[in-house]
Amino acid sequence: MCCPTCKHTWRPRGWAICVLQEAGAIRECEEHGWAQDRADPHARERALDIARRDPPPGISPAEAVAEVRDVLESIGDTCPECPTKSD
Repeated sequence: MCCPTCKHTWRPRGWAICVLQEAGAIRECEEHGWAQDRADPHARERALDIARRDPPPGISPAEAVAEVRDVLESIGDTCPECPTKSD
């Protein structure tokens, strides 16, 4: 079941971010707050399953899955503000 916070998020992107966090597919940079892809295929699949089973009101399961995929594709695996290892 999706978290209650997700149900009250007005925009599909915010809902998708909440679902991805709940599933463990993304995490937040502790220092800067940027979302980071954890590259965990099982967590991604959990997020897509949540989107299929429990889409937000007014959005079809297919639209919910598409939104989760769009958000996931827009998130990298590194924080743009953190120094790289070569710095």
